[in-house]
Amino acid sequence: MKTLEDIQGAAAAPAPHIDLDDSLVRAIAIPALGIVVPRISGVLDGLSRSEPEYWVGSAWAVLTVAAICHGTRSAYLAQRRRGDWSKRPARALARLLAALLIFTVAPTALSFIGWSAVLGTAAWRAGLVTLAVALAGVVLMAFFYEFVFLLKERAVDRTRLLGLDRARAEAELAASCAQVDPHFLFNSLNTLGHLIATDPRRAALFNAHLAELHRYVLQSATTELVSLDQELRFLEGYVSLMTIRFASAFQVTLIERGVDRRWLLPPTALQGLVENAIKHNQLLEHRPLLITVTLGAESVLVCHEHRPRRTARPSSGCGLRNLAERVQLTSARHLGIDRRGGLFAVTVPLVPPPGGVASGASSPFQSSPVRLR
Repeated sequence: MKTLEDIQGAAAAPAPHIDLDDSLVRAIAIPALGIVVPRISGVLDGLSRSEPEYWVGSAWAVLTVAAICHGTRSAYLAQRRRGDWSKRPARALARLLAALLIFTVAPTALSFIGWSAVLGTAAWRAGLVTLAVALAGVVLMAFFYEFVFLLKERAVDRTRLLGLDRARAEAELAASCAQVDPHFLFNSLNTLGHLIATDPRRAALFNAHLAELHRYVLQSATTELVSLDQELRFLEGYVSLMTIRFASAFQVTLIERGVDRRWLLPPTALQGLVENAIKHNQLLEHRPLLITVTLGAESVLVCHEHRPRRTARPSSGCGLRNLAERVQLTSARHLGIDRRGGLFAVTVPLVPPPGGVASGASSPFQSSPVRLR
């Protein structure tokens, strides 16, 4: 299984470059074409195999084919790396045609003129046939490369889709495990039973929040992204539920300044980070755990003091690892984690909404500034 550092490194890296290893094809095709083309065009007509000029001409043809092949190949790959075909197809086609003229017509013409000077003859008909064969070969080579690249890109896309399906399956599994977590259910039912006997009104409120929490988890189990507004409303219900259990031993503060709540993020991302903070840190009435959720322009920062529980259960880190992979696959960005200064801070990137920017909705949490050291 990949570690969290591996996931972060892969997310921070640029899009993978598709390599083309055609060295064997070129090693076979270039000498073969260098031998065949002069025989087809008739450039070596009138020369016998016993004459040195015959073999010099053959070697000359191989070198010419090599120059055309490597030059055209480099120009084609450079043009493809620019990515202009989908954005500016006319400009891309013009550049490719210019490359053909430079790396095909010019070397063929210069080679033929030089060879004619060596022989002292100028068989222009043979030269035109050579040029036509060279152009046809270059066009076929471009089609070959394009076909190979399309196959490779399809394989890369399929791999990404498989990775997204795997991450979605892991998210669904994690959500299912959360639903039947014996510790969570045991503590929740114990709290509910106590409240039923001592405070029926709070018991009803606790039960409503618990049902709403599981309803959201079930609905979002097969969803890749939800709006920030949906996630914050879910987080509000979760915080209310935990407040009934732990009273003033923790506090969640939301900092929001006109953020568009239609921005998207993986479901249960913020709730999971707050849950981890409550689960793995000390909660004290006289020293509550302060958790801040800061809404930025393109990300959300969840920060709290790092003070691990002495009797905490060992953590496998699968929650953060799963969230990091979901963030990478849905936003092509990485989950930021900072443990400096006695704080534990996680930055969750947001995905832009399909519409324009709108002003943020009112906050259900207390709002105050926060400083990170």
